[in-house]
Amino acid sequence: MRILLVGAGGVGNAIAKIAARRTFFETMVVCDYDLARAEATIAWIEAKHGPQGDRFVAAKIDASDPDDVAAVATAHNISHVMNAVEPKFVPTIFAGALAAGADYLDMAMSLSEPHPSEPYSETGVKLGDDQFAQAPDWETAGRLALVGMGVEPGLSDVFARYAADHLFTEIDELGVRDGANLVVRDDLGNEIFAPSFSIWTTIEECLNPPVIWEKDRGWYTTEPFSEPEVFDFPGGIGPVECVNVEHEEVLLMPRWVDAKRATFKYGLGNEFIGILKTLHQLGLDKTAPVRVRSANGPVEVAPRDVVAAGLPDPATLGPRMSGKTCAGLWVTGRGLDGAPKAVYLYHVADNDWTMAEYEAQCVVWQTALNPVIALELLASGAWSGTGVLGPEAFDAEPFLELMARPEADDGYGQEWGLEDRTVAV
Repeated sequence: MRILLVGAGGVGNAIAKIAARRTFFETMVVCDYDLARAEATIAWIEAKHGPQGDRFVAAKIDASDPDDVAAVATAHNISHVMNAVEPKFVPTIFAGALAAGADYLDMAMSLSEPHPSEPYSETGVKLGDDQFAQAPDWETAGRLALVGMGVEPGLSDVFARYAADHLFTEIDELGVRDGANLVVRDDLGNEIFAPSFSIWTTIEECLNPPVIWEKDRGWYTTEPFSEPEVFDFPGGIGPVECVNVEHEEVLLMPRWVDAKRATFKYGLGNEFIGILKTLHQLGLDKTAPVRVRSANGPVEVAPRDVVAAGLPDPATLGPRMSGKTCAGLWVTGRGLDGAPKAVYLYHVADNDWTMAEYEAQCVVWQTALNPVIALELLASGAWSGTGVLGPEAFDAEPFLELMARPEADDGYGQEWGLEDRTVAV
């Protein structure tokens, strides 16, 4: 397996660091528009693990140009393109991978455009529609595009497959619930506003109309931040208020898992929600460029890009961050005995641990872990397929077994949890 890693930002950097401990691939070409970032990632790996030879190679790439993606992939005889940049680059990297005759993985699917409203399936383009429309091309080429293979989407979708195959005979709801107790402080110890993930992507997810799926209704949307609920997260995180957000799981899970309802709720907090609403009111969430003054004369710039440039790079927050983040899936329905059942399947990442082990903050590290496991399963043949597929299309057991197996036994040593939350009626 020869991997082209597109993007050496927070998540891409963590993917390379996690992969450095594994032996399933021949070469990983770490690419970025800023070659120095790719080189810095490899320098960290070599300082930690010793000289890598041709196992890790740095290269410059323009992720917005499918021809450049194809050219870099072809030049390095790439078998798998791993997309680790913002979802706005999905179409070009997706096209470049297919043109190069390589398989493809990403952690966020093609964007909805324009932002659809109810009924979701009849107006606008849904998350992932552009990629699924090209499934015949990937099938004809005999290539696989594994989409949504991060943590959410990704691990949450693996949990959905596992729940359907091993825990339930009938599923009422597949409810992704994401929460954390993370705090970021400045040099004086004061809490500051610093999103732990790409603000560009966060704005896209949180200000679009949230999507919900129901078996008798299909996909539809609600108002941003709708249906607030307090969810009690494990790992010492505790109760966090979560709200509906547009997210890929709701578009993926119903395609392969039989359920009556699918939702995604994110624990944002009142302060974060207030800031997002203000950005929207001021038009600072827009992606269309506007004309602004500069020292060198008028320039065209997207307001959202200005917001992103003005905030700390999430990849740099680790030393100032404390707390844990939890990604998981709350499933309700009927258990194997036919009785009512409710479980929460989850994974918790502790920032202190991820920083000590990888010098990567916990949110980006938790996201990066899962595509590396998926790549290893593809390399071994435990997972295989052609076309455009989500994580739910594959057997969950090999993934969860490899994830939890101790490193001493050639696993990843990451325990996942399963809490029975059935309430007696």
